[in-house]
Amino acid sequence: MAEDLDKLRIHGDTQVGPGAIDFAVNVHGDRPPAWLADRLRQRIDDLAAYPTAADEARARRAVAERHGVDPGRVLPLAGSAEGFHLLADHAARRGLRAAVVHPSFTEPEVELRRAGVPVTRVILREPYTFDPGLVPESADLVVVGNPTNPTSVLHPRATIAALCRPGRVTVVDEAFCDVVDDEGGSTLAGADLPGLVVLRSVTKTWALAGLRAGYAVGDAAVLADLAAHRVHWPLGTLQLEAVAACCSGEASVHLDRIRRRLAADRAAMCEALTGAGIEIAVPPAAPFVLVRTPEGYDPHDFRARLGERGVAVRRCDTFPGLDPRHVRLAVRDAATVSRLITAWEGARDQASTDSDRG
Repeated sequence: MAEDLDKLRIHGDTQVGPGAIDFAVNVHGDRPPAWLADRLRQRIDDLAAYPTAADEARARRAVAERHGVDPGRVLPLAGSAEGFHLLADHAARRGLRAAVVHPSFTEPEVELRRAGVPVTRVILREPYTFDPGLVPESADLVVVGNPTNPTSVLHPRATIAALCRPGRVTVVDEAFCDVVDDEGGSTLAGADLPGLVVLRSVTKTWALAGLRAGYAVGDAAVLADLAAHRVHWPLGTLQLEAVAACCSGEASVHLDRIRRRLAADRAAMCEALTGAGIEIAVPPAAPFVLVRTPEGYDPHDFRARLGERGVAVRRCDTFPGLDPRHVRLAVRDAATVSRLITAWEGARDQASTDSDRG
């Protein structure tokens, strides 16, 4: 059990060594865009004071306007990870039984198990499409990703909505939904469904992973309970400013550009990977691609050889339902993908040569 938890706690940032070409972490860009950085810098002089109620209200309003809901159905968070922590404690207080749909981001299960919540795994098989009927009727809390990390599968909005019912908390991890091709037709953020809690991150798309910022939108009663059990000042001034900025009208213009660029880069990357003989597990909808290491080669050894060539990829045997051959690749530009392919071919050739010598 301890070994299993240790694997679930592994995340992409631990796979990247100094100076490596980073395909392991799903953060777009290497720094926040200039307009966003400027907006955050303007708040530096305010840091001698505590974050104010006005700061939080401004963040809530920005999220509410973005998703067309009342501010009472919004809760700013110190990243989605805080949301999973709060929801696990909420489930423990109420004696809920959880189901987690896998393969998916593993932090929700880690938090639920930390809180002593009984967890049932719902394992999807390739091509990782989701059927709500797979979730036990007894599950009072269900966690599902959309699009799902690391498979990059986008589930139909109506399929996820079918999980919602009175007496059940349905948690939808939409950390990457802002950059799918049809966000409006895919997201449940803003839907008025019983027990629904949608978690959003603003750190992936806007290169703010070090700031830890995000939000929840959904059932007002559930969010009020989460808020009632937090520490005082759970978010700092810059975190609240980031939430407000990334949900602003100004951000929407930049987001459209980012979405188009990621879609183009993803299409070009898939074509290049396929051309190099790299197997894509399923067609991707998110800013990352699930692939397999070459058949007949030791996958652990193959990843190590990529690392020796300065390329970091995300191992995926830490995700329930995936095996050691699966690796996740963040979408990158053509020049960076070319360096990945060179390293991949070199690792493959070296492994073949070493096998022949053996």
